[in-house]
Amino acid sequence: MSRLADRYAIVFLAVTAVLAGATWLFTGDPIRAVAVLVVATPCTLILAVPVAIVAGLSRAAKLGILIKGGKAIEMLAQVRSLVIDKTGTLTRGQAKIVSIWVTDSIAPDELLRIASSLDQASKHVIAQTIVAEARGKGLALAVPSDVVETPGEGIIGRVDGRLVMVGGAHFIAGKVADSGLATLGRDRPPGALAVAIAVDGKLAGLMLLSDELRAGTQAMLQELRALGIERIVLATGDRYEVALAAGLSIDLVRSELTPDQKILVVLSERKNGPVMMIGDGVNDAPALAAADIGLAMGVKGAAASAEAADVVLLVDQLDRVLPAIRIARRSATSCRSRARCCRK
Repeated sequence: MSRLADRYAIVFLAVTAVLAGATWLFTGDPIRAVAVLVVATPCTLILAVPVAIVAGLSRAAKLGILIKGGKAIEMLAQVRSLVIDKTGTLTRGQAKIVSIWVTDSIAPDELLRIASSLDQASKHVIAQTIVAEARGKGLALAVPSDVVETPGEGIIGRVDGRLVMVGGAHFIAGKVADSGLATLGRDRPPGALAVAIAVDGKLAGLMLLSDELRAGTQAMLQELRALGIERIVLATGDRYEVALAAGLSIDLVRSELTPDQKILVVLSERKNGPVMMIGDGVNDAPALAAADIGLAMGVKGAAASAEAADVVLLVDQLDRVLPAIRIARRSATSCRSRARCCRK
C-alpha cells in the first residue's frame, strides 16, 4: 500500500486539488473545498500502514529478529515454501571429529595438523571445527599460503611448502586422479560428515565429523506447516546419506549442492508461492539473495549471509522463525484493519 501511494501520489494530489478547486468554484464556499481535502487525505497510507509496519519491526527486534524494512515483513507474511540449509542451521554447527582415517603415508595427528593449518584461512563452520580440534590437542599450526577457496566445496593452498586440499569427497575426487575415496570411506557411519584431505596430489585421508540437530527441530517444522508452509526442502552440500540421517519430516532432500545449485533449488520452488531460504554460510548467501525472503543465522553465521538476507536472527535459536512469521502476518492484518477504520 505504501509503494502504491508513492507511485500515484502526484496524480492523486493533482486530482484532489482540481476537485477542491471545482467545489469552491461551483459552491462559492471555501469550507466545502477544505472538506474535500480532508476527506481525500489518505490517512490509511500516511499513518496507519507505517505505524503497523514499525510496530511489527519493533516487536520482532525485541525477540532478537532483525527484519530489514516493510517490504521484508510484507513478504514474510506471504511465505508458502521453505528451503533450508543443514549445517549450522538445522544443526548447531558444532560438529566434532569422531574419527580420522588415513592412508599409509601419514599419521592421524599430522593429517589433522596439515588440514587445520590450511583451514585457518576459511570461515566455514566445519573448517573452524577442525582448527579448534587441532588447537585443543596443542598441535603447532603452520601459516598457509597461496590459498584459494571454493565456497561450500573446499579449499586449496600450501602448508610447509606442500600442496594441500581440504574439502568434500567430490571436490577432492575432481582434483586427485586416483583418489581411492570409495574404498576409504566405505564403512563410514550413517549421518557422519566426511572431509577429505589430499597432500601433493595424493589422497591422505578422511576426517569424519558428527553434528547434532538443534533441540526441537521436528516440532518447529510441524509448527511451520501449521502456519501454512506447504513445502519444506532441505538443500545441503552434504551427501545424501548425511542429509537423511536427520529423520525429519521434509518434503524433498537436495544433497551435495554447490552455491549456484542452491539458487536453482530456490527458483524451482517458486511455483508453489513465495519462497523463504534459511542459511548461515557464505555458500548460502547467493540463495538467500535469490529467495523472495532470505533469513540468516546471524550469531555464528558468515557476514556475507547476514548482508544478503532480508531477515537476520540475532540469537542462535532457529525456532525464532515462528514468531517472525506470526508477527509479519499480524502486521499485515493490522494494516488492512487500520485501512478499513480510516475509510470508515
